[in-house]
Amino acid sequence: MCEPVTHPNAPRQPCTGKCSGICHTSKSHSHTQPVLVSPEATSANSAPPAENGPASDAEEKGEPARRRQLPSLDSVTTFGLNGRHKILHPAHADGPFYRARSLVGLLLIAVFLALPWIPIGGAPAIFLDVAAQRFHLFGLTFVTQDLWLAFFLISGVGFGLFAITALLGRVWCGWACPLTVFLDTVRRVERWLEGDAPTRKRLDSEPWTFGKTLRRGLKHVAMFGLAAILAHGFLAYFVSLPGLSRMMHESPGAHWSSFLLVFGLTIVLWFNFAWFREQFCIVLCPYGRLQSVLTDEHSLVIGYDSARGEPRGALKTGNPGDCVDCIKCVQVCPTGIDIRQGLQLECIGCAACVDACDSVMTKLKRAKGLIRYDSLAGLRGAPKRFWRPRIALYLALMLAGTSAASLGISTLRSAGVSLTRMTGAPYFVQNGELRNQFLLRVLNKRADSAEFHIAIEGSVPSGMVLQGNLTEEIPRWGEALTPIVVTVPLENWKTGTPLTLTVRDSAGALIATKPLTILAPETL
Repeated sequence: MCEPVTHPNAPRQPCTGKCSGICHTSKSHSHTQPVLVSPEATSANSAPPAENGPASDAEEKGEPARRRQLPSLDSVTTFGLNGRHKILHPAHADGPFYRARSLVGLLLIAVFLALPWIPIGGAPAIFLDVAAQRFHLFGLTFVTQDLWLAFFLISGVGFGLFAITALLGRVWCGWACPLTVFLDTVRRVERWLEGDAPTRKRLDSEPWTFGKTLRRGLKHVAMFGLAAILAHGFLAYFVSLPGLSRMMHESPGAHWSSFLLVFGLTIVLWFNFAWFREQFCIVLCPYGRLQSVLTDEHSLVIGYDSARGEPRGALKTGNPGDCVDCIKCVQVCPTGIDIRQGLQLECIGCAACVDACDSVMTKLKRAKGLIRYDSLAGLRGAPKRFWRPRIALYLALMLAGTSAASLGISTLRSAGVSLTRMTGAPYFVQNGELRNQFLLRVLNKRADSAEFHIAIEGSVPSGMVLQGNLTEEIPRWGEALTPIVVTVPLENWKTGTPLTLTVRDSAGALIATKPLTILAPETL
């Protein structure tokens, strides 16, 4: 009968088919071997294997204990054999990358919460006033007629992200994704309230006592509070800070739609912080799948130098490889993978494994960079190339989108003008005069009040009269609906005469022009 083996580097004995163990397949870096797990190892009375490394301090010290079960390329670490989610407790890996990511994350959160506070041109830096159909972005005011610019703007930003991904891999996921940034903050709260990773794992297996209930309760209150702050910050982009403050001092029923939005977003964020976490990156996020077609062997990724690290093994075994199989890289991974098995979909490029491995190499007085930022070509010692056809294509498309958006923004006027024919009869003939009626809408997009003058230009026939309020004083971001009546003697009108309705400001600068089509009987 063969002995059960769970470590990928332990010696294997041929299976005779007479044992009662359960055979699994485990992939190491360079080979695939059957792994046998005895029934005792999966019994209900035994402690569960560690999802992210050792399940106890005894295993970390090398004391006799159940051997650890490493992640496999054949399954997702965060799901058990029964398909249920397994809670990961990644260890804390302090190092230069962690400190840099923390600084970037705190800066991004501060910017997210501060933008509605920063006034530019009399409005918040970003204020998406959907109710009034006005959108303020860094001093520019857009109306619904300007939304065509969003296509080019999104295209430019999207292809820019494609270019960054082709160059730097999943740097967005590990450094700037809101989910990653928020979860880093949540994990800090967990360490403060529940302790380090081994302590949190032991807390999971302990019975519910007053102390455990208090710790878990405080943690979830903190998570819910953080989720509520972020949800209110998100709402401020749509109602402005004064509007948000007014809503918070009134009954929820007075603004039930906004209340439901904030409440629902708070619940979704809290659920994500408390349970879903890395599953969003692994299961739901489309960018993780998309990046596999955006990158190539010259894109920057986080990888393991197998030529230097293998064969791995503990120091006392005398293996020539630099990897001592301490599995610190596995313990700190927020998605539960073993980076030594190669580039994987679950890797978000957070560099936690780089900090962990570098700290071990420093203690062993060996060179850093066994796990490092590099390209797949660089990891295997091949020449690296920065400029590739896909980079040129993505940058060209990014330039095209941003150029079109910039050109469109440069043509924006300080007022939005629309001209529609009034309902009813298309024209009237009375007392020898032809009359057409229109409705002119003028939206002042300036941060202060402005005066607008309306007139007709072109081949104006003799006797044509423009009636209505031809001078409008409109407050900032206000609008005016003005009925316009055009009359002309029937005998002086010639069908097809080109006319233009103009709107100018008080200085005489042209704001907008609209073609003015006069309808008349077919036979005059």
